Amino acid sequence: MKILVTGGTVFVSKYVAEYFVKKGEQVWVLNRNSRPQIEGVTLIEADRNRLSDKLKDDSFDVILYINAYTAEDVTNLLDSGVTFGDYVLISSSAVYPEYGQQPFTEESEVAENQFWGQYGTDKIEAEEALLARVPGAYILRPPYLYGKYNDVYREAFVFDCAEGNRKFYLPGDGSLKLQFFHVEDLCRVIEGLLTRKSAPGIFNVGNEQSISIREWVELCYRIGGKEPEFVQVDESLPWRRYFCFSNYEYYLDVTKQKKLIGDTGELEEGLREAYDWYVEHRDEVDKRPYLSYIDENLSK
Repeated sequence: MKILVTGGTVFVSKYVAEYFVKKGEQVWVLNRNSRPQIEGVTLIEADRNRLSDKLKDDSFDVILYINAYTAEDVTNLLDSGVTFGDYVLISSSAVYPEYGQQPFTEESEVAENQFWGQYGTDKIEAEEALLARVPGAYILRPPYLYGKYNDVYREAFVFDCAEGNRKFYLPGDGSLKLQFFHVEDLCRVIEGLLTRKSAPGIFNVGNEQSISIREWVELCYRIGGKEPEFVQVDESLPWRRYFCFSNYEYYLDVTKQKKLIGDTGELEEGLREAYDWYVEHRDEVDKRPYLSYIDENLSK
């Protein structure tokens, strides 16, 4: 296949580009060339929202729009003159409102979510803009993504705590559950949709089983060779000042995904891969000031 990947230099888009190169596909990446490129890709150097005639005469079997955050992102690419066969948009589970009935199915209502705010409503508008122009598109709605190349300070934050032999400040009793999805499983879903010519539409994607934040922290510490000593923090304190997730639990129904690819990878194995990458690429993660807040406000 001749594949166009938007991005290709950070986390999900980087992993996706690498995955399909290794599968022997012809992969083009569209980015500003501000970071190193994955070996084996063909670069189209441009700002995706200032394309001019960069894609006017190009044709691809598949467009994988990994980093579309707004309707404008979608329409600018469609207006570029590029032609294509299939189109896959990576959206987000943030499109489901927190008050909706769970588990969320692909048919569940989409609306503003108080925990995700504009990020979620922008994703809704991006989906709508795409389907208005490409009704046969595939739209994937993942929960929290993890794995190699993750530049978001989530598991890396816990790895830092483990390596520093720090106590871990846990919101409440740590029973809140989260749903994760490894980027390789995301690639497997994309590959399955394209090779099996599945009916287009919306697909929830994610691990079938959730995990509590306490269990997740224990797992990250174990991967770092440590065992956490927990300090329970009053849940009324602002979670996002000292912890890497919001106080929001949700669950996606991934029945359609399971029929497509079967079981997903083991969470521990995926986190080990993420840890091994982080050890060698610490400066590539966008770190947040959780530790300084803890030291100044919680550990005294």
